Amino acid sequence: HPEKYEEDKSVNFVDLDTLFRQGDVISLHCPLTDDTKEMVNEERIGLMKKSAILINTGRGALIDEYALSDALDAKEIAGAGIDVLSEEPPRTHHPLIGARNCFVTPHIAWATREARQRLLAVAAGNVEAFIEGKPVNVVS
Repeated sequence: HPEKYEEDKSVNFVDLDTLFRQGDVISLHCPLTDDTKEMVNEERIGLMKKSAILINTGRGALIDEYALSDALDAKEIAGAGIDVLSEEPPRTHHPLIGARNCFVTPHIAWATREARQRLLAVAAGNVEAFIEGKPVNVVS
């Protein structure tokens, strides 16, 4: 939503290729659509700085995982933090499992202590509201 930040001089919107060329840490948080599938491909990975780090907490198929594995093993980028894979659970010889400087977590990036506490508080509040006859987020 660029219009939300029009007055904020600390925010600069750029196209994806510029982002990959200039970014030190690129973090993906978008849904998987036809437009975003493998948006991080061999070409875009090739634009990245050797010191760059790629983080994906969005969807596994946002990344061409073979291209990323090859780039990591060839030291073309510094590293990757991956919380989602295109196949979960991953097959035995998944290209990112064991790739150089690739840290894979089992789809738990959301599960900080604070997030779990907030989840429990919301759940308890929903139960209380239901008991009081005022259910929230009702879907008919």
